[in-house]
Amino acid sequence: MIYCRLPSLPCVSLMKVSFQIKLFISLVAFFSVLFALLGSYYYIDVGQQLYQEMSGRAKIQAEEIAVIPSLRKQVAEKNVSAIRDFMQKIAARSDASFIVIGDNKGLHLFHSVFADRIGKTLVGGDNEEVLQGKSTTTIRQGGLGISLRSKAPIFDDHGKVIGIVSVGYLTSYLDSITVNKVVNILIAAVLLLMALFVFSWFFTRSIKKQIFSLEPREIGLLVRQQKAMMESIYEGVIAIDDNLRIEVINQAARKLLGLSLPARQLRGKPIGDVIALVPFFERSAMLRQDTHDEICHFNDLTVIASRVRIMLENALQGWVITFRDRNEIDSLSAQLSQVKRYADNLRIMRHEQLNRMTTLSGLLHMGRYDEAIGYIQAQSEHAQELLDFISSRFSSPTLCGLLLGKAARAREKGVVLEFDPACEMRRPFPPLSESETISIIGNLIDNAIEATQRSPLPHAPVEILIKLSEQELIIEVADRGIGITPAIREHIFERGITTKTRGDHGIGLYLIDSYVTQAGGLIEVSDNAPSGTIFSLFIPAAGPARRTAQQLEDTDYAT
Repeated sequence: MIYCRLPSLPCVSLMKVSFQIKLFISLVAFFSVLFALLGSYYYIDVGQQLYQEMSGRAKIQAEEIAVIPSLRKQVAEKNVSAIRDFMQKIAARSDASFIVIGDNKGLHLFHSVFADRIGKTLVGGDNEEVLQGKSTTTIRQGGLGISLRSKAPIFDDHGKVIGIVSVGYLTSYLDSITVNKVVNILIAAVLLLMALFVFSWFFTRSIKKQIFSLEPREIGLLVRQQKAMMESIYEGVIAIDDNLRIEVINQAARKLLGLSLPARQLRGKPIGDVIALVPFFERSAMLRQDTHDEICHFNDLTVIASRVRIMLENALQGWVITFRDRNEIDSLSAQLSQVKRYADNLRIMRHEQLNRMTTLSGLLHMGRYDEAIGYIQAQSEHAQELLDFISSRFSSPTLCGLLLGKAARAREKGVVLEFDPACEMRRPFPPLSESETISIIGNLIDNAIEATQRSPLPHAPVEILIKLSEQELIIEVADRGIGITPAIREHIFERGITTKTRGDHGIGLYLIDSYVTQAGGLIEVSDNAPSGTIFSLFIPAAGPARRTAQQLEDTDYAT
C-alpha cells in the first residue's frame, strides 16, 4: 500500500474589515454605480435628443432650399455653375456637414464638400421616395461616411419633381457633440463624487464615533446581552427619558409593581401613569443629583430605590431607576443572621471538641490511660448516640449539621435538646427549600433555648419533633420556658413583635410564618404544662400549586 501526502494548502487569514471601511466602500460603490447609470442614461438621452433636433433642422433647411425660386430655375436648366455659386453662399452660412443638389435622375448638380462629384450618382439609395415627391430623413452611408440626412424634392411650376436637395450631418459630428456635453457633465459628476467620497468618510467616522467604535455585530450582541441581563436582574429596573417617559422596564419591575401590561405597551407612557408621583420623581431633585438606596413608596410598596442620570456628550438623556422590595431585603438580612448563627454553632462544636482533645492529650501525656479511656467513653457516649440518631434519621447533611450545632450550643447554655424517637426526614421536602427548612427549625430552636434560659433553674429540656410522612411535614418544638404573654400572642408572627431582650427582634417568627404560609401550611401555638410554649407546624407534602419559572415569567424583553 502506497501512501501519499498531499501538500498542505497555505492558510489565508482574512482580515476583518471594520464597519467604517465597509460603510465607506459601500457608499462609494453605490454612488459610483449610480453615477455610471445616470451617465449612461444621460448619454443615450442626449444623443436621442440631438439626433431629433438635427433631423428637424436638416429637414427645415432642405425644404427651405427646395422652394427657392432661383434655385428651382437653375436646377430646371441644370445650370451647374449658377447652382454652385448660389449654394456655396448658403453652405457657408449653414452648420450642416454637407449640402447636396441632385437632378431628377439622381445625379450630382452640387456638392458642398467634393466638387468632383458633379455628374455622378447620388450615394445612399434613398432617392426613390424623394423623386416621388416625399421628404425623407434617414441615416445612411454616404460619400463622407454615415450621416443623418434629410432630403426634399424640388418641384417646377407644374408640380413635377426636377431635383433633390439633401442636407446632412455626419454621425461622427453628432457623437462628438454628445460626448462633449456628457464629458462636461461627467467632470461635474466626478467632482461631486469626490465630494461625496469625502463626505462618506467623515460620515462613517461620525457614525463610528456615535456607536463608540463598536461593530454592528458587537452592538447586536450588546443588545442581546442587555435583554438577558435586564430579565435576569432580581431588582426592578426602569429607564426613563428626559421627559419622564418609560423607555425600558424589566420583568422584575412589572412584577413588583403588579403591572399586567407587557413592556412594549408600557413603553412611552409617563412614569406617573405607572407609579404615583412621589418626591423621588421630582424633576428638580432628579436634575440636582443622583441618589442611592433611598427608602420611598412606589404605590403601595415600600422600596429601596436608586436613581442615576444618563449623560451623552454632556447632554441629559434620562435616568435609570433601580428598586427592590424593602421587606425582601429585611428577610434576606434575617436569613443571613440565621446563617451566621449556624456558623457560630459550628464554631461552638469545634471549640468544644478542641477542649475535649486538649483534656485527652493531657491525660495521655501523664500516662493515665485508664482515665483517658474512661473520659473518652464518658464524653463520646452521649455525643455518639446523638450523632448516630440524627445522621440515621435525617438525610440532609446541612440539617444534620444544624441540629448537632444547636444541640452543642444548647448544652453550652445549660439547656438539653431532646429529640422525639419518631423524628424522621429521609427525603427532600419540595414545598420548602433546604434554606427555608433550616431557617424554620433553627429559629424555633433558638426561641425555645432563649425562653428556657430565662426560666428559673433547673432548666427543663427542649423537646423536638421533626417528622415527614407521605401527607405532611410536622415540626414541633416544645419548651418549658417563660411562655408567651396574652398581649402579644395574637401578633407574635408580625414583624417587630418579640419577647427577646437582644438579638434579631421580631424577625424569626415573621420568617417562619411567611415560609409556612407560602408552602400552604399551618402554625399552631399552644401553652405547655406547667409552663412554656409549643409551636406546631403542619405543612402538606403537596404544597400549593407552584408554576414553573417559564410559567411565572412571561418573558417580554424591554428593548
